[in-house]
Amino acid sequence: MSIETGTATPTLKSRIHGCLLGGALGDSLGYAVEFDSIDEIRRRFGGAGLTGFAQLSGSHFSDDTQMTLYTVDGLVEALEWANSGVAADVNACLWLAYLRWLATQGEVADASAPVPQPRWIDGNSVLRERRHPGKACISGLATGEMGTATRPVNLESKGCGTVMRSAPFGLIPHIAPDAVYKLSADAASLTHGHPSARQSAGIFSLLIHRLVSGEGLREAAAGVTAHAATLADVAPELPERLEAALRLADKGPVPPEELVQALGEGWVAEEALAVALYAVLATLRDGGAPGGPAGHFRAAVALAVNHSGDSDSTGSVAGNILGACYGEDCLPADWLDALEAPEVIRAMADSMVAVTTGEG
Repeated sequence: MSIETGTATPTLKSRIHGCLLGGALGDSLGYAVEFDSIDEIRRRFGGAGLTGFAQLSGSHFSDDTQMTLYTVDGLVEALEWANSGVAADVNACLWLAYLRWLATQGEVADASAPVPQPRWIDGNSVLRERRHPGKACISGLATGEMGTATRPVNLESKGCGTVMRSAPFGLIPHIAPDAVYKLSADAASLTHGHPSARQSAGIFSLLIHRLVSGEGLREAAAGVTAHAATLADVAPELPERLEAALRLADKGPVPPEELVQALGEGWVAEEALAVALYAVLATLRDGGAPGGPAGHFRAAVALAVNHSGDSDSTGSVAGNILGACYGEDCLPADWLDALEAPEVIRAMADSMVAVTTGEG
């Protein structure tokens, strides 16, 4: 039993499915209001804002879910090679996956870039839709250069395009936390050069890793916040925002205006992570959230998306966190019924399960 939730401890398979589906649900709800101010959100949906899919005539997920699934695919390819006894450069596999995503967006990389071989994921039309892809993700990949921490592309870019795609690194079992962080931060460098973009992605992946390993939400959040302050050459805005998120969460849910004033709008990496972490913790109650895991999911994602800012990314990250913690038990059935292309997300989750556990 989970001490924090009072429910059966979820399996790794349930956590992988929960994390990827939960992220897609948060992304989809937030995408409906991504470019709206809080005043506009209230005008459209009432004083409580957007609190569920019943208020929408339909839903789509954004580039956040697309790129998360391509992260899964890059990791799966590297693990497939490893399981066959062949060493592969994990970051090169991720670069090739992201280059294939770039092509789905109708963009062409510089001629110096390699031409990746197609994989199953590329044939899904929903992943070829252009859903406001991040400018730095597009421009960083279009250079044809494989960005690294020591040879960065988009040197000053710290957008949340790194964080929103990085949950899958935390879903790989049986690897050390330092390895999780490095894999995630290295992959962030493929598109974003600012230290905060790399470090925020790495810390987010560490948070997912700790939750999948069985830590509770509060313990894992405090742990990664403390760890962020110890990073070599840390971008100070990252631990500052995370510490602010923990303080704000102690107050419980606050008005969106206060949220934005304290943590920012979520357009940059450390803000997106901080807003999502705040939303998850502020809606958690001692003895379990009202309505159980699904009630916590509804409340936290609604809090994460109702603000003037990057609502799809903050919603996506919050959904990833909750799904990794609770597994599929937290996903509201009526929300899943409204989710676009759940079969594609489940297929990619199954691929991750297969290469990490051997389960078919």
